[in-house]
Amino acid sequence: MNTDIQLQARCTAHEIRNHISICELYSEIIRKNLELENIKSEKIENALNCIKRSLKIMANNLIDLKSIDNICLDTYDLKSILDMAVGLAKIYIGDKQIKLTTNINETAYVTLDDNKFLACVVNIIKNAIEAIPEKGEVVVSLKIKDNLAKIKIINNGTPITKEQQKKIFTQGFTTKKTGTGLGLYICKSNLEEQDASLNLVKSDKNETVFEITIPVNAQCC
Repeated sequence: MNTDIQLQARCTAHEIRNHISICELYSEIIRKNLELENIKSEKIENALNCIKRSLKIMANNLIDLKSIDNICLDTYDLKSILDMAVGLAKIYIGDKQIKLTTNINETAYVTLDDNKFLACVVNIIKNAIEAIPEKGEVVVSLKIKDNLAKIKIINNGTPITKEQQKKIFTQGFTTKKTGTGLGLYICKSNLEEQDASLNLVKSDKNETVFEITIPVNAQCC
């Protein structure tokens, strides 16, 4: 197996691992609701939708093992993609007292690979949640100006040091004890394949802000 294939396999495994945890936890939610109610409920329906979406993302990542250049671009409503990402990312809050909110008052159509883009946004929100030790806030905002959509993911957790900021998107660099150093590297690479960009805007004692920028096709009402 050559280096490129090995790298792709590692990247794919990283993404799959994140989404497997979602499936496992929501499966447990389904089981508990079935035991308590023995009927279909809104909670069960929401869980099934999340599992279905996560499995689709994992299937897409598995396809990547067969084709490194695999990417499927189409036109999507950006707000819908972001709402879905926030819904999926809530699972990572666990027992923490974290308020995960959105500030999205407009939307637009964009060209992207919905699975890859969704996985990137979920990963960044997950990182934001993990940066908060116990209690805090994560905000996902969207602003559209000059045919560009700017998505900001903001958290008030532990800041990234100046030295770490220089290496944050470098392959293999991580600040986590069990991290692979692939998450942000993969996100940045995948977004660039979709004509989008990912940048760390700031990180200080008040807040850390990551920003995704992507061209807009046509603005919605």
